[in-house]
Amino acid sequence: MSGTRPPRKTGLAHFVAAAGYSIGGARRLWRESAFRQEVLALGALVVIFAVTGATMAEFLGLLILSLIVLAVEALNTAIEELVDNASPGWSEFAKNTKDLGSFAVMCALVATGLYALWVVVL
Repeated sequence: MSGTRPPRKTGLAHFVAAAGYSIGGARRLWRESAFRQEVLALGALVVIFAVTGATMAEFLGLLILSLIVLAVEALNTAIEELVDNASPGWSEFAKNTKDLGSFAVMCALVATGLYALWVVVL
């Protein structure tokens, strides 16, 4: 992809453009089944927290961890896109890079799951 770089935006135009880029990223991420499954699981956790009488502070903890999960999933997807473009065939580099991104997502999910168990069970 080559071409002339568009001029930089500043002020309010930059803010609006950045919001548009974020929405574009969210739309791209929605095409990932793992992301949709995580959103569904996090929604289920919200219902479980509500049913079990979680405090607002506990909901805030869940919200923070949920945003971390979604952010790590977005980064993992970005890594996969880059690797697929840079290394279209199979390579050990590509495998290791994707495995490390997947591990990061798993760590965030385990942290969220442990927190949910702590809130709901203990």
